[in-house]
Amino acid sequence: MSSARSLFASWIALAFVGSALAAAERHPFSAEDLVRLKRVADPALSPDGKTVVFVLRETDMAANRGRQDLWSLDLATKGAQARRLTTHPENDNSPEWSRDGRYIYFLSSRSGTTQVWRLAAAGGEGEQVTSLPLDVGSFRLAPDGSQLAVSLSVFADCDDLACTNARLKQTADSKESGRVYDRTFVRHWDTWDDGRISQLFALRMENGRAVEPTALTAMLDADVPSKPFGDASEYTFSPDGSKVVFDARVKGKSEPWSTNFDLYEVSIAGGEPRNLTADNPAWDTQPVFSPDGSMLAWRAMQRPGFEADRFHVVLMDLKTGERRALTQDWDRSVDRIAFAPDGKTLYALADQFGQKPVFAIDIKTGKPTMLTGPGHVDSFAVGEREIVFAVSTLKSPAELYVLTLKGSDLRELPRMNADAFAAMSIGEPEQFTFAGANDETVYGYVMRPADFDAKRRYPVAFIVHGGPQSSYANAWSYRWNPQTYAGAGYASIFIDFHGSPGYGQAFTDAVSNDWGGKPLEDLQKGLQAALAKYPWLDGERMCALGASYGGYMMNWIAGNWNEPFKCIVSHAGIFDTRGMGYMTEELWFSEWENGGTPWEARQNYEKYNPESHVADWSKPMLVIAGQLDYRVPYSQSLSMFNALQRRGIPSRLIMFPNENHWVLKPANSIQWHREVEKWLGQWTAKGE
Repeated sequence: MSSARSLFASWIALAFVGSALAAAERHPFSAEDLVRLKRVADPALSPDGKTVVFVLRETDMAANRGRQDLWSLDLATKGAQARRLTTHPENDNSPEWSRDGRYIYFLSSRSGTTQVWRLAAAGGEGEQVTSLPLDVGSFRLAPDGSQLAVSLSVFADCDDLACTNARLKQTADSKESGRVYDRTFVRHWDTWDDGRISQLFALRMENGRAVEPTALTAMLDADVPSKPFGDASEYTFSPDGSKVVFDARVKGKSEPWSTNFDLYEVSIAGGEPRNLTADNPAWDTQPVFSPDGSMLAWRAMQRPGFEADRFHVVLMDLKTGERRALTQDWDRSVDRIAFAPDGKTLYALADQFGQKPVFAIDIKTGKPTMLTGPGHVDSFAVGEREIVFAVSTLKSPAELYVLTLKGSDLRELPRMNADAFAAMSIGEPEQFTFAGANDETVYGYVMRPADFDAKRRYPVAFIVHGGPQSSYANAWSYRWNPQTYAGAGYASIFIDFHGSPGYGQAFTDAVSNDWGGKPLEDLQKGLQAALAKYPWLDGERMCALGASYGGYMMNWIAGNWNEPFKCIVSHAGIFDTRGMGYMTEELWFSEWENGGTPWEARQNYEKYNPESHVADWSKPMLVIAGQLDYRVPYSQSLSMFNALQRRGIPSRLIMFPNENHWVLKPANSIQWHREVEKWLGQWTAKGE
């Protein structure tokens, strides 16, 4: 596959060369450009491999929201352009082809509630498939098209869907507003628990309509799929359509500190689900059947309570029950898997040295082979002869490519944002390495400003990623995007410090119980290495920025390494690690990262607690939070702002009442960027 990687690398290097517009006619990339870009996602291949259907999200600035439509592209005809399949003002997403290729099933809210619809591949109007009294959260079509599995949020003690609907109306009409809880996890991400759980139902298909819902998971006290981000990848039909396999974490009293998801099997007629992975107390997820039904594959962790443990692939022979750890010897955490049509290969995603390519994993040996080159593959679809994938880079949001498996022919499909980028000047990224903590090789990136001139020196945005088991890699972001700083005239530096994925699990593990140790050393050495390597970086005009764990690091830097920086931006940052251990919702996170509960491991929580160093804070700080953020509750940010104001340190607070851990609404995103750029400009201007 080396020729495919070479071709792909060449495209990455040349993608924005030779634009029809002269550089002088382009405008610098801005936050307004960022929120207006079209977002490509969820490619779905037709059974004959000739057509790809995908989701395109466009921004409705007037309505202050994104809207999603289905688009299609003829892969068999070179030069063909994408065409819009749906035009309804409500969202259409989650496309899935019927096995015979006659229909495209999808979710749509066009009826007033979210239901399953379908389009004839030959054209025509959409047909409503489900008419349920509740919103459909996700769905799967049985291989033979005779059944549909859907997820619905219901009250567990209700006997039918109408009961849930009636109770919701009763609650809305009631003058009483108090909620009573007997177990924790009372709120999660940005939503308070209202007593409903997500359950799977099977519906029989009759003449294109889904009828007679049968509960599949009602016997389990569990959300299927998981909340808040679970989707249809967490359950699947067996090839003969007789069973559904799904993953679930039983709630009980321990849900907030448990990562024990198990795989269950249940008949489409309902009944008692059978636990397939009861022997593994850690995370099992994303079941995938081989096309002939002889094997079941899934992703599994080994350490309970650790959400960033390495996912390896497990194979089970369904005839003998024998299990095999397919990728136990591959030191990468596997994401999103799919069988090849012949069942001899598994395709998977995995972080790899600042990239996220597609790998082909041999079923017999477990040997991985990288198929795609630089960039971050966000999603992919497998056909008989090809793989279609959406890949983003630091220079481009996700766009579609098709890779022919025989001959390794790689073809770029029409770019949905080509015209937009032809009118913009953007920054050029470069990856570099240095010796970090323990003298281990650490990777980082610099981004040149859009108006780069090697004879000039540019102010620096030093950006620290969240997670901490995450990465600012060769990928596009709609929140923390270095191109917005490049367009505003800043160079940026971002480091994949100890804790980042893609460099081996030991490297990822290294951040736990050491939040202010090795990561800080990596950041210090990475900044020093970048300043030495790139003379156009102005080390006298730098600000540090970060969110979530990156926000924590801003608060830690404020009291332990503030000398190089003129200002700090801390978004959703943890200020008091011990308080965070009590007030966050996913308790397993704080407990793993600190080696126990706040009362069992108090000294661990205090070791790298930013609150203990407030007396050493001195640099101007911009503090940002969302009121709907229950992961890092906004009280952490308010505490920081109070401390800054009380100490007389120049500071500003931005509170978004309608945002969660992320800033998602288009108008708020633009405001966020403008305030951050204003803050950086105030403190990095020449003469400061």
